[in-house]
Order: sequence, then C-alpha cells, then structure tokens
Amino acid sequence: MALCLISACEQPKHSSTLERILDNGVLKVGTNYGLTTYYHGATGPEGFEYELAEGFADYLGVRLEIFPYYTLNELFPQLSSHHLDLIAAGISVTQERESKFRFGPAYQSVSQKIVFKQGNVRPRSAVDLTEKMMVIAGSSHAETLRNFKEFHQHLEWQETDEKDAEELMEMVLNDELAYTIVDSNILALLRRRHPDLSIGFTINAEQGVAWALDQTQDDSLLAALIEYFGLIQKDGRLAALEDKYFGHVRQFNYVDTREFIRSARTKLDEYRPWFEQYAEDIDWRLLAAMSYQESHWDPKAKSPTGVRGMMMLTLATAKEMGVKSRLDPEQSIRGGSQYFEKLVKRIPARIQEPDRIWFALAAYNIGLGHLEDARVLTEKQGGNPDMWIDVKQRLPQLRQKKYYKTTRYGYARGDEAVTYVDNIRRYYDTLVWLDGQDADTLDEAEDAAQTVAD
Repeated sequence: MALCLISACEQPKHSSTLERILDNGVLKVGTNYGLTTYYHGATGPEGFEYELAEGFADYLGVRLEIFPYYTLNELFPQLSSHHLDLIAAGISVTQERESKFRFGPAYQSVSQKIVFKQGNVRPRSAVDLTEKMMVIAGSSHAETLRNFKEFHQHLEWQETDEKDAEELMEMVLNDELAYTIVDSNILALLRRRHPDLSIGFTINAEQGVAWALDQTQDDSLLAALIEYFGLIQKDGRLAALEDKYFGHVRQFNYVDTREFIRSARTKLDEYRPWFEQYAEDIDWRLLAAMSYQESHWDPKAKSPTGVRGMMMLTLATAKEMGVKSRLDPEQSIRGGSQYFEKLVKRIPARIQEPDRIWFALAAYNIGLGHLEDARVLTEKQGGNPDMWIDVKQRLPQLRQKKYYKTTRYGYARGDEAVTYVDNIRRYYDTLVWLDGQDADTLDEAEDAAQTVAD
C-alpha cells in the first residue's frame, strides 16, 4: 500500500525542450525573407541564416522545418506562442529584446549605419537628422531611435511593415526619404546594386547577432546551440559560410561599381548570346563576370604580359583551345569558357561548391601550380587546403621569399588572385540581380500586354 501511495504521488517526467525536438524529429525555425536570411535561389532555399539553421538541424539529426515571415512583428509572436523552437533571422541582441527573449551565442556582429543619397547633404550626427526618415517596425533600428529620442527631442521617424531594407534604401535614392538605418552587413551587399547610397555616420556601434529562444524554455536547446556554434567556429564552417555570403563585399569601390552597372546595361547585350552559348555547365553570368574582370568586355584588350581579348588568353591557352584569333570575341569567349571548365574538372573532386568554383577562378588567374602551392602552405600551417576561406589567406604569402622558396613553383602575385576572385564574385552577384530586374520588367510588360489584349 505504501509503495502504491508513493507511486501515485510521483509527478510525471517532463521532457526537456531538446528531448521533445529529438523525439519529434523536427526543428521548427522561424526567419524572415531577406538577402541575408532566407530566399528562394536558382537551386532552392538559400541564405546565410537558412544554411546555419540547416546545419544545426543536421547536427541534431532532425529535419529542418522553416517558417519564413515577411515582418518582424509577425515573426516574434510565433516564438512566444511556442509555434517555433527558435528564430534565426539575423537578430541583433539589444537591451529591449533581451528582456523578452533568451539568446544563443553571438556568431556575427553588425553596426547600424545612417544612409543617405550621394550628392545630398551628409548627416554627420543625430543633430543633423532633421528630415524625413523611415525604419522597419519592430527592428533594432526603431529601438535605437527611441533611445536617441531621449537626448534628441527633434528626432521624428515612421515605422513600416510594408517595406524591407532594400525598398527603404530605394526610397532614399528616389528622394522619397532623406535617410534610413541599415545594418552594416546588409549595406555591404546592397551597395553593389545601389552605389549611390552613402554612409552618413554610425548611429549604433557593434552589436552581436544571435538566435532568439523563448524565455520559458529550459537550458537544453541553448546548451545544444552553444555546442553547435562552438563546433562550426572551430572546424571553419562558420567562417566558410560568412565568406560565401559576405567575404567578397567587404571592400566597396563607388566608381568601379557604377561603371560596371553602366557597362552591363550598355555593352553586355552584344556579347550575351555567346556567353550563354558557350557557358555549358557554368552559369553564363559567371563567365560574363570573368570577362569583365579580364577585359571590361573589350575584344581588343591587351595586357603588358601579352594576354589578349575578351577572356585575356595567352598564346599557349588559345592554341590549346583552338582559338585562331584572340581578338575575335566569340572565339575568345568559347576558348575562355572551355579552359575554365577544364580547370574546374582538375580541382580535386572532394572540394565542394562554391569553393570549387573559387579555386578554379584563382587557377585561371594565377595557374594551377601556384594554387596548389598555396594549398600545400595552408595544410602545413594547420588550415584546410580544401576550403577557400583558408587558402585565400595563404595566397598572398606566395609573394614572400620565406614562403615561396619552400614551394614547387616559387614566386607568384597571390594577393592579386584573391582580389581577382573577390571582384568576379561581386560582378556575378550584381549580374544576377540585374538579370532578375530585367526578368521582372519583362513579366510586367507581358502582363500589361495581356491586359490590353483582354
């Protein structure tokens, strides 16, 4: 009887948050649509936050179920109502948010920038923010302005759920707004599309970016997050992801960006059919970006080293690829494409995309031998020779005697290969965006024509 009474009084055991996720076999992650978070790319879902979340689900051995929202004001309540396990949306950790949510370890840091249109009067401090301003509702930017309002009573702004960061910046460029606030990582990406965006000043210094958890959860999921981020930081996966999405946009050149966009709109159409025809398994826009880096789409381009044409082929490469005239743009594009595909195939099969492409680009610029030297140096120094983020740090060492004297192929301008790859990645991203803009315009024109016909 006593045993029965004791048994009857025992409380049922409650599963931890992590146990529940493991038992269900599903990790429910909320995010928002955006350039750095989650979007549908050519091959399916993409985005820095999406790939991090996918990695965490794999780490737990469960299936990822992603719930994207259009606004922060829609997203945050889903966590509080337990419809989500966590939010992965590039969330800045602020004092106000820490009072509402728990946060995992910070894996990135961003600052907040006041942006304005190039040519307008530059605001240099909060005192100068006297004109129309708009920010995203529920954002850390709105919280920053509320904090500044205490000391700058003149500040006025609107908050919106109807616009995203890029749309607000386009309003600035169209003189519909004087300024807005944008996170530094997003600005770095968008200035490649909108070079006339200028930075007024930093309105909020570096803030950590982390995933948000419900305050009422136990510590089990947080502990797993700490382990996961510790692991991917140690093995280089976090650095590789950061390089994939942000590594090529840290430097901004206003003149170069404007000139590239102008050239893409005025010169590219003449050569596009050949880029598309000869690209084969390569995205034609990557081939076009390579050609711009090589020659600025000038069929008669010539370098001091003797390489010539749209794809800047050497005599030896031209002969190997069957190119009779390097100054013939079609032949040059065909030869350059075939040679690049050959390089891609010679990169070790174990190297995954997109690193495989970055390695092949570097080889196009500096040669496979020097690339292999840099990979050997990387391995000797404890890095991963199969990861571009590690090898790009060693390529510049090929200029230094203490390193290149130990290599098979000797001295090389490895730093130029790094710049070469970064430039092509920027040009490629911009071409993808411009191509998307053209497709949207064509769709609108076809819809309008159909409406008239109806």
